[in-house]
Amino acid sequence: MDILVPEEYKPLWVQNDDRPVVKYPAEVLRKPAKQVDRVTKATRILIDRMKAVMKRANGIGIAAPQLGVSERVIIIADGKRPLALVNPVITKSQGAVIAEEGCLSLPGLYGDVQRNASVDVEAVDEDGRTVKLRLEGLAARCVQHEIDHLDGILFIDRVDMATLHWDWPASAEAVK
Repeated sequence: MDILVPEEYKPLWVQNDDRPVVKYPAEVLRKPAKQVDRVTKATRILIDRMKAVMKRANGIGIAAPQLGVSERVIIIADGKRPLALVNPVITKSQGAVIAEEGCLSLPGLYGDVQRNASVDVEAVDEDGRTVKLRLEGLAARCVQHEIDHLDGILFIDRVDMATLHWDWPASAEAVK
């Protein structure tokens, strides 16, 4: 999909030291990420960086490929403290719900996406321990969006095209 960024949104699409999130159509966003063999010091450093970048960008989730790292690591935070998940896998899903989504790698672009209403996820945490979670609502949506990133899938691949639109993110007021 070709995306023509309107002039007024171009400042959001800048990538630099202050705004390190990789933007579409970067190749790393379309490649399946590699499994993490084990959680190492380097993995924990990546997780800390991801948390910091997500917080600075006012995001509720981020995947390692969004920082240019092709590894299966995500962070989700739906208003709670950020949770790192390494090699996350959805083992069960139920229901369906449609809601608006956006993405730090496609800033200012939004649209309705159908996701599962609840999901069971197995992963490894940042301490290398296996975790099993049942997620619902925003947390379920967020984890599905971020796991999609690990598979090279973006929300624009799942969006109802009729709902796709541009809007200035409230969290980006300082960029204007």
